[in-house]
Amino acid sequence: MQESLAQSATTIETAAVNPKQRRGFAMMDPDKLRAVCARGGQTAHALGRAHRFSTEKASQAGKKGGATVSTDRYHMAKSGSRGGKAKKGYRER
Repeated sequence: MQESLAQSATTIETAAVNPKQRRGFAMMDPDKLRAVCARGGQTAHALGRAHRFSTEKASQAGKKGGATVSTDRYHMAKSGSRGGKAKKGYRER
């Protein structure tokens, strides 16, 4: 038990002395990162694993999500209440 406490105290002290360093993708040059990401997207499309929305499919997806959310009466009432309270002049009433 005391060993784990000593280890955690050492870890805390080390973290305080050494600021968090950037690693992995965060350390990459932005141009190099963009190139790596672009290659990943191209590969996904080439393998047929990527999906590209058309405007019609995006509209259908939005309608489906909206229909699902609107069945929850409590959620809709809460959203409407928040909208009314955010309205200009609410505090003056």
